[in-house]
Amino acid sequence: MEVQGTVTEGFEAVREAFVRNFEARGDRGAAVAVYRDGRRVVDLWAGSRDADGPAAEGTAGGGSGAWRAGTAQVVRSATKGVAAAVPLLLHQRGLLDLEAPVGAYWPEFKAGGKEHVRVRDLLAHRAGVPALERGLSPAEAVDGVSGPRAVAAQAALWEPGTAHGYHAQTYSWLLSELVLRVTGVSLGSWLAEQVTGPLGLDFWIGLPDAEAGRVGRVAPVDPPERAGALKVRPRRNVSEAWADPHSLTRRAFAAIDPLPDENAPAYRAAELPASAGIGTARALAGFYAALIGDTEHGARLFDPATTALAGTELSAGADRVLVVNTRFGPGYMLHGPASPLLSPASFGHPGRGGSLAFADPEAGIGFGYVTNGLAKSVTADPRAQALVRAVGASL
Repeated sequence: MEVQGTVTEGFEAVREAFVRNFEARGDRGAAVAVYRDGRRVVDLWAGSRDADGPAAEGTAGGGSGAWRAGTAQVVRSATKGVAAAVPLLLHQRGLLDLEAPVGAYWPEFKAGGKEHVRVRDLLAHRAGVPALERGLSPAEAVDGVSGPRAVAAQAALWEPGTAHGYHAQTYSWLLSELVLRVTGVSLGSWLAEQVTGPLGLDFWIGLPDAEAGRVGRVAPVDPPERAGALKVRPRRNVSEAWADPHSLTRRAFAAIDPLPDENAPAYRAAELPASAGIGTARALAGFYAALIGDTEHGARLFDPATTALAGTELSAGADRVLVVNTRFGPGYMLHGPASPLLSPASFGHPGRGGSLAFADPEAGIGFGYVTNGLAKSVTADPRAQALVRAVGASL
């Protein structure tokens, strides 16, 4: 496998793990980037631009099907971590109170026993609405109206604030409508205008037409090596729960039914902050690096109090949707058995199927891994975990 890009001396282990992902863990096209103390120390890419396109071997250095430095991909739920910066920045600027009821900003949301849901509950998957009575069609999911209306009308499935369960799809409409009510603009627009645009980061929630040609195709893969995959087995694991059409796991992911075509232009253009973000590994790593410190892109985004808040545990223990123990801060997944990150100080978010991005304030690390080969893993993907371990060894 011909790998493109650079690694700073001392981080050669990351390149070795990246190569191994292609040789033994099923990667077809991928990129990884790492910042340390605001400086990019890893920037690698290889393979084919499209997971269902030409074979990865030998394509990295050229050819129309090669993954290039600016290739972007759908990163699924890794989008949630980028989107979470919006409410935290609004809070930092005094525009959003995390202790206030969501209904104070969005009165219609009070229906169905949700009048006491706080903003912090919404961000930490404690709002009690991970599923809908009727799944929305892909067209309804992206129209900007049907999703917020459905979650506002939905009765809470447990007493809000008393438990947590991953709001896999409904998080899109919960967060986007809250931001719209506070700012008057969509979350994707606010992010582009206030964060990614000024920083020059190639990440979008709502892909502009002009950038469509840079985005590769994603497709399922079945990596031959499963070392490092999640081995936590409570009453049943997430795969078994997914197979049960009546489980809360299946219903949560089926809040969009059928699941949309992630390669379709309409989906890529949609502002779905739970799942439809598109970007490069370099942009994800640069984004998280900018949250916690000054970088080549500009000044630090989070002040020290907001950085501490991002890593504060708000939910922990048995997850009613993912059926493993998970830990969440305000919008971020935290280091734990379900998603091992670099250290207990890390905060970020994986994407189902492989992608991962996070910050570690103590180590000064911003990390981003993007792949077009979507494995069956929900969290703790072996390819991403191998890279995280290599970063830790390099430190």
